[in-house]
Amino acid sequence: MRREYYSDTIANFLKTMPTEILGWLVKNNDFALEQTQRDAWLEEITILQKALQPYQGSVYFEYSIPRMGKRIDVVVITGSTIFILEFKVGENEFPSYAIDQVWDYALDLKNFHETSHEHFVAQY
Repeated sequence: MRREYYSDTIANFLKTMPTEILGWLVKNNDFALEQTQRDAWLEEITILQKALQPYQGSVYFEYSIPRMGKRIDVVVITGSTIFILEFKVGENEFPSYAIDQVWDYALDLKNFHETSHEHFVAQY
């Protein structure tokens, strides 16, 4: 069972059309797809395809944390660093609950995800 809706190397992610990535996200989504979610994914893809240009590594969308029953919007692994990205598309600022949310994700990966134990985990 896959833990993410979409994953690839950053190099392949950058070369892939956003609509193709969206297709994978939609295909692997187990829930009713709202227009707002579709639009958010497209915005996240666009942002990341610009931001990740200079990096090598891997990208994972909608990464499952089974212990919490939650999904991380995006996980980016580059070098020995794991970035936990929580998008709030359409928001003008991050509310405190969003900061707590991404902090919880980072702590869970660091403490309960064996392959993350030896890596630096950053949250944004």
